[in-house]
Amino acid sequence: MSKSTQNRLKEGAQLTCGRGDAAQNHLNVGTRLAYGCGDTACNIVFGMISTLLTLFYTDYAGVSVVTVGMVMLISRVFDGTSDVIMGFIVSRTNSKWGKARPWIIWMAVPYCISAIALFAVPQTSDSLQFWYIFITYNLCTTVLYTAINVPYGTLSTMMTRSSHERDLLSIFRMSMAPLGRIIAVTFTMPVVKLFGDNQAAWMKAMAMWAGIALVMLIVCFARCKETVRFEAARAQKVPLSKNLKALLTNQYFWAVLILWTVTCVHGAIVGTSLPYYCKYIFHNDAWMYSVLYLAEAGTLVLGAMLCPLLLRRFGKRNISLAGAIIAVAAHAALLLDPFSFSWALITSIVRALGEAPLTAVVFGMMGDVIEFGQWKTHIRQEALIFGGGSLGFKIGTGITSAVITSLLDKAGYISSTGAAVIQPLSAVFMIQKIYVWGPTLMWAVAVIVLLLYKLDQRYPKIMTELAAREAKGEM
Repeated sequence: MSKSTQNRLKEGAQLTCGRGDAAQNHLNVGTRLAYGCGDTACNIVFGMISTLLTLFYTDYAGVSVVTVGMVMLISRVFDGTSDVIMGFIVSRTNSKWGKARPWIIWMAVPYCISAIALFAVPQTSDSLQFWYIFITYNLCTTVLYTAINVPYGTLSTMMTRSSHERDLLSIFRMSMAPLGRIIAVTFTMPVVKLFGDNQAAWMKAMAMWAGIALVMLIVCFARCKETVRFEAARAQKVPLSKNLKALLTNQYFWAVLILWTVTCVHGAIVGTSLPYYCKYIFHNDAWMYSVLYLAEAGTLVLGAMLCPLLLRRFGKRNISLAGAIIAVAAHAALLLDPFSFSWALITSIVRALGEAPLTAVVFGMMGDVIEFGQWKTHIRQEALIFGGGSLGFKIGTGITSAVITSLLDKAGYISSTGAAVIQPLSAVFMIQKIYVWGPTLMWAVAVIVLLLYKLDQRYPKIMTELAAREAKGEM
């Protein structure tokens, strides 16, 4: 073996251990914080969409739950293609800023404006309301959110090749993501009450949150640079059919997709059903929802920040499995007293401690899936894997919202425009069942998948073999 080849193998081995060239692999705390700002910004806007938007439509804009459910269900057809398409677009983007990074700045302003437009529902006929909601919802989520979030997720794999550094980026990302939901979701109801408790108040609140999101997206773009380059991969002209086959036969892509979807669907179930739960079971729509949501989101942040202390010793899969078991047990415990606010608060905090590990490292897992896919198929698919993952997230949350509204409609839920109404007992019981059983079942799914997940054990050998191949100029 030539000396130059030995040197390249040595450099590849350093990449495997996460100790490669500092410029390529080590990221400072400021860069990690800036990267986390991107998901804070996304969650400021999308957190509102996936939690309180349904309540706004039904109880402030006066839109029937049937219309809301229909919009969200039909929209999943468009979401089924937009994420994959965006993955291909990112992989073929070439600019002075790189492949993924420019999309963050290009889409920031349109995304924030579209979020405000969601709350400008006209008070008109049911058919016009349907089309307004359908167009604005899909513009914001299917088009503009996709055009930011897929590149944003992909960006982490282009900032560093080190698995450990990607884990830290994932931890910073998911530690800061709840801050966006705290800013928007927790404070929205008090702000809406302050501004008049009407539709205009919702628009003012969303405008405030969108302004904060815009600043954070700019920070993310300014500080996060693409340093990882794959000239061999760039030169490859891989047909669409071969790309899709490589993606669909990557078993760990499916595993992490399910795990990511679990965390997102959990957020959708809790975020959508909890305001109804507080309003109609605790009989409080002023502050209890904010307290419960803040307690869970705040605990999630603290739990995620503790993950680096456990990560090197136990690994991503093991800490995630332990946490998922805790989440199942904690939320199931709510059945002991589902009408107690204090007990709901306690179980939310314990459940959040269980959610934290998987939520913190799931994007680090996604980065490992990219390396596994390259090792298995000789095709590197950063953008397509994150695009497919985003597809699962949006389909999961969209279908969840549609199912919840459908169940409420079948239970006889009555929509209003802010006026107090008395809901039938069937609707109240349905709200209780959705909130209690939904998260319990989702985290049980996570436990099953994690029991079967073996990539952590295989990863060091995979990276060693990849380093040897890349030293020879191969994929």
